[in-house]
Amino acid sequence: MGPETRYAKTADGAHIAYQVAGEGPVDLVFVMGWTSNIEAMWEEPGLARFLSRLAAVSRLIIFDKRGTGLSDRVSDSDFPTFETRMDDARAVMDAAGSKRAVAFGVSEGGPLSILYAATHAQRVIGLILFGTGPRFAWAPDYPWGTTDEQHLLELAEIDRAWCTEEYAARQIRDWGAPSQPEDPQLVSWLASYLRRAASPGAAIALERMNVAMDVRDVLPAVHVPTLVLSREGDRDFPADATRKMAEAIPSSRLVKLPGADHFFWVGHPDELLDEIEQFLKELGDDEDELDRVLATVLFTDIVQSTERTAELGDRQWREALEEHNRRIRALIGRFRGSEVNTAGDGFLATFDGPIRAARCALAAVEAVRDLDLQIRAGLHTGEVELAGDQVRGIAVNIGARVAGLAGPSEVLASSTVKDLVAGSTLEFEDRGTHELKGVPGSCELYAVGRGGGGHSGG
Repeated sequence: MGPETRYAKTADGAHIAYQVAGEGPVDLVFVMGWTSNIEAMWEEPGLARFLSRLAAVSRLIIFDKRGTGLSDRVSDSDFPTFETRMDDARAVMDAAGSKRAVAFGVSEGGPLSILYAATHAQRVIGLILFGTGPRFAWAPDYPWGTTDEQHLLELAEIDRAWCTEEYAARQIRDWGAPSQPEDPQLVSWLASYLRRAASPGAAIALERMNVAMDVRDVLPAVHVPTLVLSREGDRDFPADATRKMAEAIPSSRLVKLPGADHFFWVGHPDELLDEIEQFLKELGDDEDELDRVLATVLFTDIVQSTERTAELGDRQWREALEEHNRRIRALIGRFRGSEVNTAGDGFLATFDGPIRAARCALAAVEAVRDLDLQIRAGLHTGEVELAGDQVRGIAVNIGARVAGLAGPSEVLASSTVKDLVAGSTLEFEDRGTHELKGVPGSCELYAVGRGGGGHSGG
């Protein structure tokens, strides 16, 4: 029997199930992989023992991501994005009274934890990653990922046999717990757990979203102490992929452990727990890095403003510009952005999620049409340095350059933005690879479209 289940209410009214266990000196937010049910987790003896030991050295906070387990279910065709899930994690921390915590992401919970640590550095004092990677799909520069053929086969298998003991036994045997392939109790529990964690449609939607996302560009923006744990024989996330991820995180330490079990509580879990306990003991609460965070920068400016000033005259132009500023400023607030400055006829704003930034940009383009004005917008997600009310850094320069290449009424985004919006309804049209003045290397750019089913809150 686990701790009492409570609900955190998010800004958009969703209810996220969470539990708190233990009274340790540091808060530990545990982010489970793929699907979960926080009450069913305590029914598996090995998993319950693992969680209990975590609770003995921390104040453990676990939760079901939106759309899974005991949290509010959603339409299988409108699954929450990573941006929404970051908001949900923040709501859980607030409801649990946690100001700052260590994030612990396993498997598919890893990318969310990475994004959260980089974006909300003021809330995260450390990061633990086990059996995970920054990208799940195969690519020429990421040979460890799932191929398209493997992905389609897995979707078909979920559709055919989700939460059956046949499906559970295959997961255990093939990659989850190959050291215990003949354990009937583990098979029975996993089948029941999956059934209570997600519907087949939800599992398919999650699988599609996972394959679409890529947080490799985010890794250098993680500055909190990070412990990366990997089992050398993990078939789901090979050790080489984990090593490459750890090398890209500035303050990380990689620990390789023997074994092939992807399920963290199976095999020799005490080895993992010993490393985690030592990491928590050594962890301080240094806030020196809080001036650097991951953010999406948005630049906008009015197209041919000089010509429009000449056409309208000074007075009419000033009135049009004031109304333009009022509307853009209102949209920045509506999409929970922060206005950095207004220079001439353009805006610079930052957002803690690229989806909200993109939707703000698209709304801004439409908002000024009846003023007979056209604007262009540029988006980029990267690390920025906070300097009072201003932001600095290469990400700001890239955002400005991207905006400068946009056409009238066009929103251009870098490939980093595209990679981070998996699961959203935004559409991206390839605009080719460009050299950006003053920025090393080249940048792939995409025109952003609204797609179907968008909503205002992110």
